[in-house]
Amino acid sequence: MRCWTVEHVLRFENGLDEVQESLLPCFQQFLMWPPDDCVTLEWVQDMMVILEQASQKMLPSEFCHVVPTILVDKLADAACSILCKESNCVEINCQEDSRVIVVGDIHGQFHDLMFLLKHAGVPSENQIYVFNGNYVDKGAWGIEVFLVLLAWKVLMPHRVYLLRGNHESRYCTARYGFKKEVWAKYGDQGEDVYNKFLECFKELPLASVIANCVYTTHGGLFRSIHAVPSQKPKWHKTHRVDLGSLAELSEVKRACIDSPYEGPNILLSDVLWSKPSNRYGLRDNTGQKLGLWWGPDCTEAFLKQHNLKLIIRSHEGPDARAGRDDDFGDMLSGYSMDHDVESGKLYTLFSAPDYPQFGERRYNNKGAYAVLKSPDFASPSFHSFKVAERPMVDPYVHFDANNMDLSKLDSSQSASTSAFSAPQRFYPDGMRPEFDFGALGIYNAPCWSVELPDGSGGTQVVQVPRAPLVEGLPLPPNIQEPHKAAYEYLFELVAALKHMIVTRETENRARVSALQSRARKRKGKG
Repeated sequence: MRCWTVEHVLRFENGLDEVQESLLPCFQQFLMWPPDDCVTLEWVQDMMVILEQASQKMLPSEFCHVVPTILVDKLADAACSILCKESNCVEINCQEDSRVIVVGDIHGQFHDLMFLLKHAGVPSENQIYVFNGNYVDKGAWGIEVFLVLLAWKVLMPHRVYLLRGNHESRYCTARYGFKKEVWAKYGDQGEDVYNKFLECFKELPLASVIANCVYTTHGGLFRSIHAVPSQKPKWHKTHRVDLGSLAELSEVKRACIDSPYEGPNILLSDVLWSKPSNRYGLRDNTGQKLGLWWGPDCTEAFLKQHNLKLIIRSHEGPDARAGRDDDFGDMLSGYSMDHDVESGKLYTLFSAPDYPQFGERRYNNKGAYAVLKSPDFASPSFHSFKVAERPMVDPYVHFDANNMDLSKLDSSQSASTSAFSAPQRFYPDGMRPEFDFGALGIYNAPCWSVELPDGSGGTQVVQVPRAPLVEGLPLPPNIQEPHKAAYEYLFELVAALKHMIVTRETENRARVSALQSRARKRKGKG
């Protein structure tokens, strides 16, 4: 795409009239890895600003020019060198003046993360952040979210803690959009970048204990790996599910990219996928095939066993709660108190408002974050927030979260891109194609409107004018419907776009010529 660059042509001491923004260069900022390998606060802040601006002004295919692969590699390697040294359950010590912010699922909603950091305040010596996982999938900016959090982790390794969610896996990222996002933004380099992210996911810790009294994780509680087989006949033999301990959690081999649904490392699945229930006891989630259901008695036993007072977990948003037949909270405010027992409480926390960004139904929910502070870190305050303004983008994947078949999960193989169903494209008013391409199985057809800069830093929807002459028409009579209508539509649109480009190019040349002429006259008078 060609962009006029008149600012280098017309630069005089006396100045000229402002050139319209539509004539200025395309977005040209990009990130460079610090030459001394030292990440600074200024570098992280610049990174957030550049990524936020790029999300507003760039196509996904241009993202690799803003964040080159070498920077992804350097940042991921720097973060992994820190993460790999952290235990499965990180101990977070707090001072009297410490404040801890706990954040739930983000799901690629970058602009909401930026709002949260501005509203709650960025990490600092006195402000610690604990993120409960699910940074990617179902939203358009999973890369931006994860890179910013990795940058903060490298800058402040003892003030930012990144836990793993169930979506930090090969299986989920192939199904719910992150893999396709990486390919859209990095093209031929997508496979290398995607694998780098997968390697980083494997290093993320699984849980945290804050100030010796608060346990946080993504999914929840987990079974004991030392359960005794039941005394049933051989053909009915099952394993009793007993509650696990933090000591057993420390033994988990977390470097599996996908959660196992059986075997000695099944605790990894439990801690990422389990859900609370009002029904007493601990039992397998037979429908989902991963994770457990646990009741308030298990919450009480876990808190009492480890001398804890509070559990904050995530994993469930308004979509997960909408279909439940118990009296748990609907998560529309971003959080829910699920268990209130003698030793303490259990909360679910979700930080992605108006979720999901891509999907057939949006819940118009608020996101939330929790604040823990002295003198009682086990008495959280919750802060709900509405969705931040974000640019319109096409979905990377169309999905139905209720039809997730985990029985096909295979941690030894990479999921194929053929697993993607056809994406459904969402159009603003006035931008839907006139022809129903859905009849041909095409769900991302172009329309007769485009978004262009409005000259004030925003964008406006502009209707593409019809062209006086259309090349390729009329079509041969042997082409049948609905293909005939589709070809006619596309030929007319191509002709209209060519006509629009030529017209705008001519107008821009005339405008630049006029500016040059005025500049010469002013210079002559000087």
